[in-house]
Amino acid sequence: MAIKERMSGNEAVSYAIRQINPDVMPAFPITPSTEIPQMVSTYIANGEMDTEFIPVESEHSSMSATIGAEAAGARSLTATSSAGLALMWEELLLAASNRLPLVMALVNRTLSGPININCDHSDGMGARDTGWIQIYAENNQEAYDNFIQAYPIAEDERVHLPVMICQDGFITSHAVENMELLEDEKVKDFVGEYEPEEYLLNPGKPIAVGPYSVSNYAMEAKKNQEIALENSKEVILEVAEKFKKMSGREYGLFEEYRTEDAEYIMLIMGSAAGTSKEAVDHLRHEGKKVGVIKLRVFRPFPAAEIAEALKNCKAVAIMDRCESYNGNGGPLGSEVTSALFRNKVMIETVNYIYGLAGRDFTVGDACGIFSDLEEMMVNGKEIEQYQYIRLRK
Repeated sequence: MAIKERMSGNEAVSYAIRQINPDVMPAFPITPSTEIPQMVSTYIANGEMDTEFIPVESEHSSMSATIGAEAAGARSLTATSSAGLALMWEELLLAASNRLPLVMALVNRTLSGPININCDHSDGMGARDTGWIQIYAENNQEAYDNFIQAYPIAEDERVHLPVMICQDGFITSHAVENMELLEDEKVKDFVGEYEPEEYLLNPGKPIAVGPYSVSNYAMEAKKNQEIALENSKEVILEVAEKFKKMSGREYGLFEEYRTEDAEYIMLIMGSAAGTSKEAVDHLRHEGKKVGVIKLRVFRPFPAAEIAEALKNCKAVAIMDRCESYNGNGGPLGSEVTSALFRNKVMIETVNYIYGLAGRDFTVGDACGIFSDLEEMMVNGKEIEQYQYIRLRK
């Protein structure tokens, strides 16, 4: 029977880590993810888990140690935010290219500068091309559920890639919500034991991890990594189906909210999806045919699936909580429009930048965006194609 509890997102992820009981967790504190290693180390000190906790001198070291532990055959993880993720940059690419199925809890926080500790997605989006699977949560329940699904995805023989489980800093990481936890034994059975085929500390079968690759081989290695990322879509859905049977909670690559007959759709990621859903409910009462697609899996990007989901609407607002500094829009704006074009779905799009460095995004803002889309399609109003929401004049 599910356990009803009240927890913050950081508490929920820490609880999931306790239930999984991985072998090794190196970590270095950084706001707003600091509570995760703090809580896990408390579980260890209290004898509730036997994970080896390694305090290190920097985030670069924490990812280096996590890579070393995983390569040695230990189920490993770490946690970080913002500049901590940026300091790991070199190691992120090594973890993915070495095909190590480790997991990281990323509590999304804006990257400097100017220095700011509040939420946006500039840290996760900055790492979008490092080869990691990226899964985003709307709320505390999803952060908990996503983390439990992470290892079965990462460790599947068709994948063998690291997974980044993302949640919005302070908005979910520190806010307390009602949620349902699973029993320890159910989580343990779901995740299973880690039995790597190849690992450094196997005395009967020595291997090299991360050797120099000459030009004759490096390109093939990168292609195999790309194939594994594509394979992960199928695995993510399989793991989600198993999780649904255990928990009753359903997950996919993205969630469609009231989109069946929607003429105008907002595509968004993370905690602000809840705000957008509130706006949709309000506008539906007024007879407006609007809906939301909440992207859960950003890497691998579900291009064909997104295009299929959007093909019958008139216009879509693509919402980025990150500036890409390309003069043309945000990361989601680029990915979604590319997906639509390649799949020959010719609908109107508008890319909005919102919520940078913790700037509010309200139900009224979301309603205004839906109104923009309708004005554009019905009355021919020209809408700025790349604009900031709530920018101070």
